[in-house]
Amino acid sequence: MTASCVYPYPFARKAIHLSCLLAWGIAVPAVHAADAPDDAPAEVPRVVVTGAATEGTLADRTSTGSYLDLSRLDTPASLDVLTRKQLDERGDVDLTAAIVRAPGLSSLPHPGNSGSSLAARGFTDTTSVMRLYDGLRQYGGAGLSFPFDTWAVERIEVLRGPASVLYGEGAIGGVVNVVPKQPTRGAVQNAVQAMLGTEGTRRVAFGSGGAIDGRWAYRVDASADRSDGWVDRGDSRNRAFSGALRFDVSPDLYLKLALAWGHQQPMRYFGTPLVDGSQLEALRDKNYNVADAVIDYRDRWIGLDANWRASDAVTVRTRFYRIDSNRHWRNAESYVYDPATRLVERADDTEILHDQAQNGNTTSATYQGSLFGLKHQVAAGFDVSSSSFTHTNNTYVGSPGPVDLFDPVPGLFASSVPTIPRYRTRARQYALFAEDRLELAPRWSVLGGVRYDHATLARTDLVAGRQAYDRTFADTGWRVGTVWEARPGLALYAQYARAADPVGALLFLSPANSRFQNATGRQVEAGVKQELPGRRGEWTVAVYDIAKDNLLTRDPANPAQSIQVGRRSSRGIEGTLNLALAPGWSLDANAALLRARFDDFVESVAGVPVSRAGNVPTDVPRRLANLWLHWQPLPAWSASAGLRHVGERFADNANRLRMPAYTTADLSLRWKLAAQTSLTLHGANLFDKRYYATAYYTPTQWLVGPDRRVELVLDHRF
Repeated sequence: MTASCVYPYPFARKAIHLSCLLAWGIAVPAVHAADAPDDAPAEVPRVVVTGAATEGTLADRTSTGSYLDLSRLDTPASLDVLTRKQLDERGDVDLTAAIVRAPGLSSLPHPGNSGSSLAARGFTDTTSVMRLYDGLRQYGGAGLSFPFDTWAVERIEVLRGPASVLYGEGAIGGVVNVVPKQPTRGAVQNAVQAMLGTEGTRRVAFGSGGAIDGRWAYRVDASADRSDGWVDRGDSRNRAFSGALRFDVSPDLYLKLALAWGHQQPMRYFGTPLVDGSQLEALRDKNYNVADAVIDYRDRWIGLDANWRASDAVTVRTRFYRIDSNRHWRNAESYVYDPATRLVERADDTEILHDQAQNGNTTSATYQGSLFGLKHQVAAGFDVSSSSFTHTNNTYVGSPGPVDLFDPVPGLFASSVPTIPRYRTRARQYALFAEDRLELAPRWSVLGGVRYDHATLARTDLVAGRQAYDRTFADTGWRVGTVWEARPGLALYAQYARAADPVGALLFLSPANSRFQNATGRQVEAGVKQELPGRRGEWTVAVYDIAKDNLLTRDPANPAQSIQVGRRSSRGIEGTLNLALAPGWSLDANAALLRARFDDFVESVAGVPVSRAGNVPTDVPRRLANLWLHWQPLPAWSASAGLRHVGERFADNANRLRMPAYTTADLSLRWKLAAQTSLTLHGANLFDKRYYATAYYTPTQWLVGPDRRVELVLDHRF
């Protein structure tokens, strides 16, 4: 299904005119920049694209925490960066596995969310923790199937806490921005990688980037991998490509065309059922899916950027983009153990196809100067998009028949209902945003931001041939914060934010749920950040309190209906430490403790309303920790070791089914054979810890996490 490239709003045209006026209006005071006070900044730093990965510090500027290109130290929020160097040292190939090494994040990957969903600060899934690719969001879906591989990634920026003021509804838990490698201005550099591992794992990758001449630069990255997986019939196969071409029109204006493509065929695995209330060790590698199962994701992202330094004080950025995703599932998804027959009853043979397309533009202008003699930064802009989503399915009807618990014969997919297009949803969205930062004193700044989002959803019932609903959502998110640099490199900050979350993935909203408004939330956060002298390390501590209101909950008077009065909350503390312990030794550690609960929530159990107030929401661990120790005894040799701990989680809202806490250990040993060649041995989950990634489809169907794996990686640059 192809979405129109013509924006359906009269407002969209006005917004584009507004962006031109906005740039002109901000540029007016910049003309008089020479009249600014002596302490006013001379210019906004140019956007310089580099390819060399460096250790992240609090002084580094990021694009995720603000539109003002602030450093992490100057941002009144919890913001962390996973660098390219860290990704290489840890051997992280799977993107989700890399992301959850950031503080306070855990994953709940399953086929229904394309393996990409995250949990942060007590809130879960794509409707509360947003994923971006190079600053762009795919609107309103239930899962994000691209990117999935780290080869083309330059860094991963993680902003924890409500971020609706920056990116719109659906980010009350946080935002993860995956930033790809960019064109470089230096000499052309190439890299190749080859990997062999246990379970038939193999991988090849290639990357190249550099200047073509004085005005053109490029970047291309490609990778392919396959594996037999850690369960029976768990084979997978993935391919990815990304490329970008940059043209420097003038010293103050550049254009960039970027393209990314991915094709995944992940493990066709939906977990194992509980047997008499518990998981059996003997079922660790069992796969109860059908033999002809299908999971297939194809994604394409294309964008055209323009970055114009209009003056020493003004920068204008705009991006036109298109995103296409096609996903296909055909599986037996439900498994329940029957103690009477001692068989696994399989049901819900489900075939689903997603056809999703999105066109959009985001434009912003930033100004850096002075106001009443004080250093001042302001940014403003708009975001507009048009999306189309077609959902094809067989109404989830069918059964391939029961199988033996220990020796399942898979059989074939069976359904008496045809797989046909069932509904189409069109979304038209626009947003206006602004952000302002004022330095009240040399070491004291205040920051405020606001964003207005407006979305119209129209769903057509393709079977009945009629409109199911036409619904408009409008929300305003805002934040205000302050940062006080008590001494150079040591900052104390506080923030208050308001945000919104949809009651479900917007493009999937049922006619019943479309009647409800978006949920709303607020956060209070305070923290301390310090960068140690001499780049010896950094540490941060943050405390927060978040509440989310207007959840859908069952009407106690009529359990067959939902009402919007529910509430859930979360309080916690997070800490990070990055430290150079001694020459050749470094430590990277983080930990998070939280208390998340339902304050007002009612479920219908066998037609009877049951309160879950006081219970912990599903898939929310109360403790998380990561530790990574790196040692380089000789210039040619280095070793790294890491631990990851995920606390106990619940698989059901009743809190009767507990997924145990677990700790996994990783190890990496690298030998630099030559100046441009290295050989690395990676070991993941070294002690073969059996753990569960999440529960899927029903609370009694759990997905086993990856077992021990060993990989040998050859890297060469030329």
